[in-house]
Amino acid sequence: MSETKPWWQSRTLWGAIVTLGSAALGLAGMEFGAGDREALIELLTSLGAAVGGLIAVAGRISAKHRIG
Repeated sequence: MSETKPWWQSRTLWGAIVTLGSAALGLAGMEFGAGDREALIELLTSLGAAVGGLIAVAGRISAKHRIG
């Protein structure tokens, strides 16, 4: 990329931060009991959001080309 901007001006990065924050809040309140299927589904959903957010952050930091 020929032009650079500060990290806080990246909408992609802010989207990833919001995703990670919401996933962290979802994981913080998890309690498991025997046969608690809903909690497991919620955990997997939150983990998926967290992984997606991390991938977005890593992709934005390592980006070398604009999306065209």
